[in-house]
Amino acid sequence: MNTPIFKISVCDSSHEGFAKAITNEMAESAKARGTGIAKRSPEYIVQKIREGKAIIALTDEGEWAGFCYIEAWSHGKYVANSGLIVAPQFRKFGLAKRIKREVFQLSRKKYPNSKIFGLTTGPAVMKINSRLGYVPVSYSDLTDDEQFWNGCQSCVNYEILKSKNRENCICTAMLFDPHAKPEDLEDIALRENFKNKVSLFGRWVRLKKSMFLKIKKSNLKVF
Repeated sequence: MNTPIFKISVCDSSHEGFAKAITNEMAESAKARGTGIAKRSPEYIVQKIREGKAIIALTDEGEWAGFCYIEAWSHGKYVANSGLIVAPQFRKFGLAKRIKREVFQLSRKKYPNSKIFGLTTGPAVMKINSRLGYVPVSYSDLTDDEQFWNGCQSCVNYEILKSKNRENCICTAMLFDPHAKPEDLEDIALRENFKNKVSLFGRWVRLKKSMFLKIKKSNLKVF
């Protein structure tokens, strides 16, 4: 396939018809990875579209290719770029990186003083986040908004999160703090170290996933 031409923009009402296809692909992708994200209904995606809090990528023929949306937590103190998804036939074209950059800029525009965070199991997403200025953090650095954490209940790994008292899970937490001082050499060193070792970090994530899943299976055994 030749490299398609993509148009990436902030969603408007003309994109509401893609909501069902987007949520279906979110569910299928999570199932294929063996992990889960908070399930979202087409109605919820339409709401984000109407609020101007979503980014969509379309081909020059009008086919949806990718999507991501913004959620605000703790009265806007924290923002998450959620539901990043690329249609299978349009993967390997660097589209996720482009969408992520656009939704990040939209988040900065709408919530300039908010911390932007994410939970992910994918090394590729970690690398994208790192280039945008995110750093890996502990779960305690994220929002304590119960509504956000309740969204994890639909994840297949929710029991792991509960067993760890919401302090750890298979996902890796990353955070962008707009108030972090750029001259903070320790913070810059941390970012550069993460960028340089992201592939190694990805292997650690896979190891963590393997360990947690073994624990989960052992806890389900009946004696």
